[in-house]
Amino acid sequence: MRIMVTNDDGFGAHGLDVLRQIALQLSSDVWVVAPEVNQSGASHSLTLHEPLRFRQMDDRTFVIRGTPTDSVIMGVRHLLVEKPPDLILSGVNHGSNLGEDVTYSGTIAAAIEGALLGIRSIALSQTGGPMEEEGKVHWETPLAHGPALISKLLATGWAPGSVININFPARSPENVAGIEVTIQGRRDQALLHIDKRTDPWGMPYFWFGFERPPTTFAKGTDLATVDNGAISVTPLGLNLTDLETCTQLKDAFATAAPKQSAKHG
Repeated sequence: MRIMVTNDDGFGAHGLDVLRQIALQLSSDVWVVAPEVNQSGASHSLTLHEPLRFRQMDDRTFVIRGTPTDSVIMGVRHLLVEKPPDLILSGVNHGSNLGEDVTYSGTIAAAIEGALLGIRSIALSQTGGPMEEEGKVHWETPLAHGPALISKLLATGWAPGSVININFPARSPENVAGIEVTIQGRRDQALLHIDKRTDPWGMPYFWFGFERPPTTFAKGTDLATVDNGAISVTPLGLNLTDLETCTQLKDAFATAAPKQSAKHG
């Protein structure tokens, strides 16, 4: 099985090395194709207005000067075109990708692009937080649980066009409270503030800042599961249609009598 590993935190991120170690427990045919710099929040963006460049770091490692989506496309359609990967793993992200975060996440977007290209794709993220030790990131947790979990997913299979989103809790491996298949949750609206500053030349520049208000997480969601210390496995569909609203709108437009256009002759 050929595995391609990518991420959105950039080539130098520790989580990418963790994911490569996970992949090597599943196959000896592992390739790394990742963005050169941190692309967190890039979502499913493409580089369209400047050329793409890459550097080859070793026989199976390539660094792309672009987004996570660029990396997947370059990997599948160019670098590994003669033998495309059978599996794409994206991550391990430094921080969770839960709830509405999936719409911003470059980690998720890389997996989405893989699914769009017809390749089984999984996004993995490691939650950080003070559950056991302030500021500690438990990279040993995806290393301990990731290979068996991915093997189980591959043996079970999932629908074409779906992406698997895995989030590991901020706990050491022995304290993980199981694995749960979940639905995407939603937090209360984040508080966004804009921090205006001035550079040495007197020109203004800005930073976005986010604050998470306290939220009660609905049972069965990715948010509640990770908050309770378990690993969340969420299948994400690529079809964003809101079927309930679609039916409602169809009913509304079906009852509206169409206006007759005036005939001239």
